[in-house]
Amino acid sequence: MAIPSDLDISRSAQLQPMTDVAAQLGIGEHLLEPYGRNVAKISLDAVEELADRPRARYVVVSAITPTPLGEGKTTTTVGLGQALNHIGKRSTVAVRQPSMGPTFGIKGGAAGGGYSQVVPMESLNLHLTGDMHAVTAAHNLLAAMVDNHLHKGNELGLDPHKITWRRVLDVNDRDLRNIISGLGGKQDGAPRQSGFDITAASEVMAVLALSTSLQDLRKRLGRIVVGYTTDGDPVTAEQLKAAGAMAVIMREALKPNLMQTTENTPVLVHAGPFGNIAHGNSSIVADLVASRCTDYLITEAGFGADMGAERFFNIKCRTSGLQPDAAVLVATVRALKAHSGRYKVVAGKPLPPELLAEGPEDVLAGADNLRKQIDNIRLHGVSPVVAINAFPTDHPSEHEAIRQVAEAEGARVAVSNHFTEGGPGGAELAEAVAEAAEEPSGFQVLYPDEADLRTKIETIATKVYGADGVSYAPAAARALDSYEANGYGELPVCIAKTHLSLSSDPGLLGAPTGWTLPVREVRASVGAGFVYPICGDMRTMPGLGSRPAAESIDLDDQGNITGLS
Repeated sequence: MAIPSDLDISRSAQLQPMTDVAAQLGIGEHLLEPYGRNVAKISLDAVEELADRPRARYVVVSAITPTPLGEGKTTTTVGLGQALNHIGKRSTVAVRQPSMGPTFGIKGGAAGGGYSQVVPMESLNLHLTGDMHAVTAAHNLLAAMVDNHLHKGNELGLDPHKITWRRVLDVNDRDLRNIISGLGGKQDGAPRQSGFDITAASEVMAVLALSTSLQDLRKRLGRIVVGYTTDGDPVTAEQLKAAGAMAVIMREALKPNLMQTTENTPVLVHAGPFGNIAHGNSSIVADLVASRCTDYLITEAGFGADMGAERFFNIKCRTSGLQPDAAVLVATVRALKAHSGRYKVVAGKPLPPELLAEGPEDVLAGADNLRKQIDNIRLHGVSPVVAINAFPTDHPSEHEAIRQVAEAEGARVAVSNHFTEGGPGGAELAEAVAEAAEEPSGFQVLYPDEADLRTKIETIATKVYGADGVSYAPAAARALDSYEANGYGELPVCIAKTHLSLSSDPGLLGAPTGWTLPVREVRASVGAGFVYPICGDMRTMPGLGSRPAAESIDLDDQGNITGLS
């Protein structure tokens, strides 16, 4: 069945005024700050004003290990929110704001798709209310003040070789990964080696996502460590007297953004921390507001359950105090076939024709990944619901194969056609999620705060990823010892690795065993509140592909955007 493009569907949606969308949440007009006709910010006063209301059932949407094309997790999140409303359950959706890097790169935008989208998708995928730019500006202000401090005498004794604070940009640009700054004459700064990360990987972005109030944001910004002295002592943004100005830049950005789906379900879009490097979840502030507004709050965690969901449980929930009632695990026929090792899926290229042929045996051959990700949800005491995100090229026998695997693991399972049918197409999934969310929650974090950093890393590696153990490069081992000595040992860990495998090697599919997690580097996001080990060939600044999406994006004669996906 042919359906219109995502952009055409978005433009044909009958949008409600933002005051009407807010009214569904019980949020009065006095708490809204309009940004044009179809987007509004919600005042932070809403957190306190709504605090006495009953708390919504809290549902996180995750996935099996995806292919490079993604498996429709945002689409499922949006579709589930619509479907719950369709069956008479009031729901709100919370998602991250997309980075413009992927939008103009290979993956495209992240508004969902088909008839389960956040709209207008042009606004969502581009500048929205400027939060991304605020993060970029605040981050780079601190970088400028670091270099100015060096230039003006270095009173704090920063070691130029131990500065960890790089610059950021919301564009995929591999040429900026490693740079020499300060070239020129004496008045042009102090030459040193540095580099750029993408804005979504900025610690300021993680701070935005994990802050619970404006005061908390200010404190976290002050705790950011920019580097170390020659004696190994940390130097912070507070010591550089930069945190106050950064907080001023971020003041408006902390307010969550209100939008709607193609069916007018309310959506809070806020923060966009990198799914590989940071914790990959939307903001705590948005959840504190939305959790008091409807019967269900559906939020999305980046990539597979070994990535975003693990961090949702062990970082976001640990910080917010909110406890999940159920988890959705998105699975697709094509991803499970890819995990069989019989087919290769490449971003930017058509799927292999043989992968599209009916093949339930290929689905079963790749099912170990589904089994392990179900187990990863259960490790945290949460009820999993497997959502089969249906594609038009799927075959009923392949859906049945997924159902058999999920049911054999004791998980609820539902086929969802939200992409082609919107909310009504996700009714089976909505019923299963509502049922799971009514079960008593046994939620638990995976490790205690007081465990040392190596124990935390090894717990995630062995229990979640299935590794035999962990190896540390000498620099990583030294960094861990330094962080423990500096008092960062009680922070949770956020392991940066590929999202294309449970392991650190994107070529290892399914649920690999008999391997060791290699930690090559460890960084500390003290302001955000986690330590992140970097494993394998992870990049904090992506590059553009040979045919980036930017080549197809343009304006027509009427000034309308074309080519956005």
